[in-house]
Amino acid sequence: MKRPMTISEKIFAKSAGVEEVRPGQIHNSRIDLVYSMDFLGKVLFNHLQKMGVEKVFDSSRVVICFDHLVPAADVNSAEQQKYVREAVGKYGGTLYDVGRHGIMHQMVVEKGHVQPGYLAIGTDSHTPTGGAVGAVVAGVGATDAAVAMATGELWMRVPEQVKVTVVGEFQPGVTSRDLVFSLIKRKGWDGTTGAWAYKSIEFTGPTMTSMSLDARLTTSNFVSDMGAKNAIIEPNEFVLEHFRNLGIEVDPVYSDENAEYEEEIEVNVSSLPPLVACPHSPDNVVPISEVEGTRVDQVVIASCANARIEDLRLAASILKGRSVHRGVRMLISPASQSVFAKAINEGLISTFIEAGALVSQPTCGPCYGAQMGLLASGEVCVSTTTRNMKGRMGSSEASVYLGNPAVAAAAAVAGYLTDPREFVEVQ
Repeated sequence: MKRPMTISEKIFAKSAGVEEVRPGQIHNSRIDLVYSMDFLGKVLFNHLQKMGVEKVFDSSRVVICFDHLVPAADVNSAEQQKYVREAVGKYGGTLYDVGRHGIMHQMVVEKGHVQPGYLAIGTDSHTPTGGAVGAVVAGVGATDAAVAMATGELWMRVPEQVKVTVVGEFQPGVTSRDLVFSLIKRKGWDGTTGAWAYKSIEFTGPTMTSMSLDARLTTSNFVSDMGAKNAIIEPNEFVLEHFRNLGIEVDPVYSDENAEYEEEIEVNVSSLPPLVACPHSPDNVVPISEVEGTRVDQVVIASCANARIEDLRLAASILKGRSVHRGVRMLISPASQSVFAKAINEGLISTFIEAGALVSQPTCGPCYGAQMGLLASGEVCVSTTTRNMKGRMGSSEASVYLGNPAVAAAAAVAGYLTDPREFVEVQ
């Protein structure tokens, strides 16, 4: 009799062409999607050239998004992007070039490239973001990605399974980011203890069933910073509606009721306060009350973690009718051109500009300190980006606090870290 399996195990089994899999097994897996970005895209195509490959295995299943240095920040990045444009034309694939682009983890879901039941890989550590739609989506190195681009296959190890049951309702000003912050505080990130390194984290429970797609994407995004192989959430009605709107028929996969997990925990979000990751580690997490009053020089709302339309709406609800503090620079970068357009149509961009914030193009630039808003020595930033190690966003002598969009917006208005619930409840 076939063993009961989790959603991730079922997807691994289907991709390997076998009836069942177990954690620790290595299988030659069929890959449904391979994706990358501007500067690593060049590395991938270089590998294809060295392998003597003439075409990617399936042009509809290879995606390149320009997102890290857009538009080109220097001559080197301009040459990289030129090379990738020409390579996509030669080898095949879908290219989201400047003006039609967005952060790749947003784009592959937004445009329907990652679908429920898929096994997908990407060349970035935050690739597990796409697991929000009920797919196994994992980050790999450039060499592995190039092999998959050429053959449509890759050796994959089945990870150990962890089940996180989420119950309760979030307070105003508390988001799914705080849910994952509470977990990373307990389990560590992959630069410290990394207790969940290379494991598959499945989120389930009534809170996840009712959670929006935007909030799910934030949840699965942050599990990558815990070193997990993938995060996955069974599709709910919001996910299925997203694909119906795209005109895509999907085949969702669900865990068996008696599937086995290495670890099971429950989180009640009803009592969660807004949480902040303090310098200089993503797992240095404390309640906002412990850092209230910390002076702020810059606030950033951007990245694959929290720059979607719901994040912008939350920030705008706090900024509307208020001004960014005179001593604070506020930078906002929507996750994609589509998100940017929605924010314009809803009047959010006007709210940001009237408050004194700078709104920029979709880019990963501020998150990893490549362009747009680098920090000087001694400066303090509150950001919705993904990491806060020394030198991550500029000077190694700067300090970065990570928080949800409400935390960021409240700090921009006050000029210091403060509990956003005081602002949200006024609305």
